[in-house]
Amino acid sequence: MQQQNIRTHQFDNGLTLVVESMGHVQSAAFSLMVPAGSIFDVAGKNGTASVLANLISRGAGALNARELSSALDNLGLQRSEGPGLTHMSFSGATLAKNISAALPLYGDIVLRPHLPADEFEAAQAGVIQSLRALEDEPRQKIFLELRRRCYDAPWGLPTEGSLADVESLTADDVRAHFETAFRPDEAILGIAGNVDFDEIRDTVEQVFGDWKRKPKPEFATAPHGPSQDHIHHDSAQTQIGIAYEAVPYRSPDYYAGWAAVSVLSGGMSSRLFTEVREKKGLCYSIHASLSSLHDDARVLCYAGTTTERAQETLDTTMTELKRL
Repeated sequence: MQQQNIRTHQFDNGLTLVVESMGHVQSAAFSLMVPAGSIFDVAGKNGTASVLANLISRGAGALNARELSSALDNLGLQRSEGPGLTHMSFSGATLAKNISAALPLYGDIVLRPHLPADEFEAAQAGVIQSLRALEDEPRQKIFLELRRRCYDAPWGLPTEGSLADVESLTADDVRAHFETAFRPDEAILGIAGNVDFDEIRDTVEQVFGDWKRKPKPEFATAPHGPSQDHIHHDSAQTQIGIAYEAVPYRSPDYYAGWAAVSVLSGGMSSRLFTEVREKKGLCYSIHASLSSLHDDARVLCYAGTTTERAQETLDTTMTELKRL
């Protein structure tokens, strides 16, 4: 068994570096979390962070979009970027020897993106197509709607955005989000692989050391949606969503909470699968998961069934939730 070798360093501007050195591998992976997630979308513009994530790598520093993409591809980098609730993430994996060359490129992406106005509509269209696809995925859509109804805004708003809001966005909205939210304080860079901590720390200092602190942007809150609701959808099935309060990250019972959810929905021997699907044959798909913020949490439950069996499915599911 390999011994863990994890070290951390916080730079003067607030950026935190976490490195796990793994001498037995030839690769390395990184994840840069920038505190610019969807909670910082301006009210009525839900999806700004999502469009920004789609636009931000289309040219940065001295490289245009094609040159930047080629430079990353030439490093053999498997990469992705996307918004979360609180942070926007940039992740990549490649040979360990290429990490030091990849970091300056991401320094340009995060500090000096072009955000070209002529590429905005394409970035916006990509997000719009993704949101429209969700309309054909009732299971995914019901989880988004559950969150909207059990967490106050902006915590319950979808990170992907809302279709009407995204369609009304402008390039200036996206640039304003970047200018306001991208900052090193509360940003985290994690790197794991066959890397030397001191060398990585020095490289990160050179790349991100000039990144200036900014005030944390404020965001407006609003009450969540109704506790009971029905959404009409032209479908052969009825989708049932249930949410109830659970233990958040900060609770000492957090892992016990996960264990309880696993009893409900941890595989083919779990209670919901056994009682609702196997014994009574009420539905094909049933699932529960723990959704947690730092100070608030819910268990989100889903079942897809026929209209004729919807009430019995709901009753049997509620019986199992209460029994637990």
